[in-house]
Amino acid sequence: MAQPFPFSAIVGQDEMKTALLLAAIDPSIGGVLVFGDRGTGKSTAVRALAALLPKMRVVVGCHYGCDPNVPRAFCDACREHAAKGDMKSRMMPVPVIDLPLGATEDRVVGALDLELALTRGEKAFEPGLLARAHRGFLYIDEVNLLEDHLVDLLLDVAASGENVVEREGLSVRHPARFVLVGSGNPEEGELRPQLLDRFGLSVEVKTPEDLPTRIDVVRRRDIYERDPAAFVEKWKRKDGQLRRKITAAKERLPQVEVSDKALERAAELCIALGTDGLRGELTLMRAARALAAFEGEDAVSDMHLRRIAPPALRHRLRRNVLDDAGSGVRVDRALEEIFGA
Repeated sequence: MAQPFPFSAIVGQDEMKTALLLAAIDPSIGGVLVFGDRGTGKSTAVRALAALLPKMRVVVGCHYGCDPNVPRAFCDACREHAAKGDMKSRMMPVPVIDLPLGATEDRVVGALDLELALTRGEKAFEPGLLARAHRGFLYIDEVNLLEDHLVDLLLDVAASGENVVEREGLSVRHPARFVLVGSGNPEEGELRPQLLDRFGLSVEVKTPEDLPTRIDVVRRRDIYERDPAAFVEKWKRKDGQLRRKITAAKERLPQVEVSDKALERAAELCIALGTDGLRGELTLMRAARALAAFEGEDAVSDMHLRRIAPPALRHRLRRNVLDDAGSGVRVDRALEEIFGA
């Protein structure tokens, strides 16, 4: 299997790359929605992120990848191991799990292990995609075409951080905290408002229109496809630098200050745009803090809020029949009014 395309080698699409990095630094931001033209590197960026992220420590033998340093989030099996004192740990890559559009509910949430049931007569749980995605990323391509019953299921799990399965005499509850990443083409249908609101950041990707950028994209892709190993090796150092920067940002994140003035600015912006609820302010604050940590800053500034406001807020705006401007334009106007040109 070929190695993923290096994250550092992706040409342009800076807003998408920044959003994915911030979600990796602070999963509480709430995931990333990437909408745009076909062939603009949406799925390439997500798979590249998987290879870029630092490895995480997990409990050996745990189906859910529990963190041995966070006992409060243990599954039942890990609690038993902790009580016996025989818990072991190892390092593994951060999971990035694909959720296919045609996936059944059993495959997503988990179900009875039929092999054990038939051969040994034992009732055992076979974990699904949500279990595999715990502490990682769940990626849905063409998320706007996802079936309604799976959308409802994801909404429940995203809200609670747990997956509860009760069927065939089984009753299982396990942790399922993941960063939801969805991509799609807006021409193929809109996303349900309930799911749209669950994404922390929403970015728009477009086909590059300038000649040098298009040539660079095609050239790099061609070189990669002819010799993936050599191409990955060429970008290994830059990916390594970015990986270390992510690690440093995660360590710095708790110390980054969000002043009352910054919170006031965020609230003013959301009021000016008429966003529903307070999720807009929370996402804007968390994403700005992650951006400050990524850039080595000790406090959130107006610059951080300005940069992150479009992806944090553009998908939260209500339609205004008296204003036919796009959501991005409305956010830009509000930024100018509050922060100045």
